[in-house]
Amino acid sequence: MTRLTRSCAFLAAALCLAGPAAAQFPGITLPPNGNNQPSSVTQRIGLVRVTIDYSSPDVHSPRGEDRTGKVWGALVPYGMANLGFGTCGDQCPWRGGANENTVFTTSHDVKVQGQPLPAGSYGLHFIPGQDEWTVIFSKNNTAWGSFFYDAKEDALRVKAKPAKSEYTEWLTYDFIDRQPAQATVALKWESLRVPFTIAVDDMPGLYVANIRRELQSSAGFTWQGWNAAAQYALENKTNLEEGLRWAEHAVNDPFSGQVSFATLSTLAQLQDATGKAEDSKKTMDRAVNHPTAAVGDLHQFGRQLLAQKKTAEAMKVFELNAKRFPETWPVHVGLARGHAALGHKKEALDHARQALKQAPDAASRANLENVIKQLEEGKAID
Repeated sequence: MTRLTRSCAFLAAALCLAGPAAAQFPGITLPPNGNNQPSSVTQRIGLVRVTIDYSSPDVHSPRGEDRTGKVWGALVPYGMANLGFGTCGDQCPWRGGANENTVFTTSHDVKVQGQPLPAGSYGLHFIPGQDEWTVIFSKNNTAWGSFFYDAKEDALRVKAKPAKSEYTEWLTYDFIDRQPAQATVALKWESLRVPFTIAVDDMPGLYVANIRRELQSSAGFTWQGWNAAAQYALENKTNLEEGLRWAEHAVNDPFSGQVSFATLSTLAQLQDATGKAEDSKKTMDRAVNHPTAAVGDLHQFGRQLLAQKKTAEAMKVFELNAKRFPETWPVHVGLARGHAALGHKKEALDHARQALKQAPDAASRANLENVIKQLEEGKAID
């Protein structure tokens, strides 16, 4: 392919044949060039918000020509190209769409393909290849396409592997994998996709920083806000000393604090997690004997202790529940689980069968039937 032919093909791929000035006029809104409609995709990764704004061409040209099999390496050339316009000369990447810049925006610092990218908006460009692509994040996100691309404005370059994909008529960015602290987005067009991963290094740290801010607003006027903050620290084993202070606030603050099973049990667990075992024992005794401790509260707390392998403590809670709320659902369920954890098969089966008679719904009955079967077979219960 000659340089002229290559430039024309790439310019056609840019879908801006009449030049950027033809797209709009001051005060006048016209259809987008080539009828390549603006599109946008947003994905939350925990607290992080990632958005890609782009214009979406289709495999069939504006004149109806079917370009299947002619997109990659032809309409969109491999490597850098000369667009015949602008200032990038022979070093013009592909804009990853049509018309104006494709723009990648992240609300927080992230890592793309393992490499750091600060929060902000970036022009998203690509250097396509048969076996490997380069993904470019440019600090210039307001340019028209790639015509004025300058490598000196790069914020980041990473590598990505293209792969075959289901046919996609319209160029699309799709988040094809979503995890609590990372997501994978793929450029998809014709029968190809190019995925790259966006990850967040310290998601708990982001949540803790956000919690601090929120506790300075309306959430800080309620014990529920402080207790929820303390529970987050406890469950994620992060900032435990700070979580302990939040839990103490939820119990003791004269304005927003409240003494209840919910706040005392959270405080007790954080005292234990920060090495204050004696304080934890006293606080937990207050919690389980507090008038607000309902049958469900005690049952769930016992289950939580079982999950922490604190079997003896859990059994005491289940037994207290049975004393305070005899023959109440789900007291026998807790006793069955406690005895099973202690290896008392006969007692566990007895309580599981009694619980089955009290089961309030089909789902609970099915679960208990499975528990009984596991116990009868000598297996650990789920």
